[in-house]
Formats: sequence, structure tokens, C-alpha cells
Amino acid sequence: MPEKINRAERRATVSRRTNETDITVTVSLDGTGASSVNSGVVFLDHMLTNFSRHSGIDLSVTCRGDLEVDDHHTVEDIAIVIGSAINESLGDKRGIERYGWAIIPMDEALARCALDLGGRSYCAVKAEFKRPVIQGFSTEMVEHFFLSLSGTMKANIHLAILEGENTHHKIEALFKSFAYAMKAAIAVKGDEIPSTKGEI
Repeated sequence: MPEKINRAERRATVSRRTNETDITVTVSLDGTGASSVNSGVVFLDHMLTNFSRHSGIDLSVTCRGDLEVDDHHTVEDIAIVIGSAINESLGDKRGIERYGWAIIPMDEALARCALDLGGRSYCAVKAEFKRPVIQGFSTEMVEHFFLSLSGTMKANIHLAILEGENTHHKIEALFKSFAYAMKAAIAVKGDEIPSTKGEI
């Protein structure tokens, strides 16, 4: 799946093509938060742009998906490819902080994210949304996006809405809390593998 990777630069490009989607993602973990996102799903583009800006991870996403069916395949597959690219970029994870957490407010909404880049996949999302769709993005896909992401990123991701009413605010707070948790977890603090096992 990975087309190219430079572990010294913690950067990777991954492509995935199926009968439902054709996706290419490039990430640079040591970036400036620059992004170019074209998923075909306007609200997802907004969320991924926010993720990039607040995590400091440079992100490029191009996708042609079967949006005439619905947004499910596009959202799911983009999460799969982003997770793969981040995992490839991390290499053996030597020196990273590994854990990250953040509590982020957005007006009346308050979101929490805690994550572990420890090599095991698990995802828990506690959130309810009043609006079923925002600009082509089905709100039921929030949980599925992070579930798919955790699988290929090989990470534990726990997300929760602690307060909030506005659906846009709650989803954006979730993505921003994930961004800041990732920013902390990928930070390089030394040169040791952050596990008593000696590998992740």
C-alpha cells in the first residue's frame, strides 16, 4: 500500500483504489499544519483541514468516491488511508511521547480525546448529534471515521462530548481534541521505544 516513505522525515504517501473509492493521502508529521483536502464531502474537508492546522501535521487528501451512493465509503476509506499514512510515518515510534490527551471547548460544546499510539487498535466514541447530515456528511459517520482510523493507525482512541448542543460545534470540537492529542502523542522526546516490551 505505501508508495513512498522517508522515516527520517516522518512522512508517507499512501494510495488505495477500490471499486468504490480512489484515494491518495500524504502526511508529514513534522509539518506546519498545511493542508490540501478534496474528499468530495464538504464538511469532512472542513474537519480534516482543522485537524491538520491544530495538530501541525501537513495533510494532503485527494479522493474520488461513489458519492452517488452516499458518503459512507468515502468517509470510511479516507480514514483507513489517513491511518495507514500516519502509521507508516511513525516508523518504529522510537522517541515519541506515545500518549496524548486534550479537552477542547468550542462555544457551548466541550470535547475530550485521549489516545495511545501503542500498536493496538481500539476506539470508543460517546457522542450524540441532533442533525443527521451536515453538508453531505452523515453525522453517524463520525464514530465510524474514528473507528476506521484507529484500525490502520493501530491506536487506542477515546472520544467523548462532555457538553454541547450544536452539532457542528460538537463534531468540530471532537476533531480538534483529536488534533491536539495527536500533536502531543507524536512529539519526539528522546530516542527510546516508549514501551517496556522494547517494541510497539
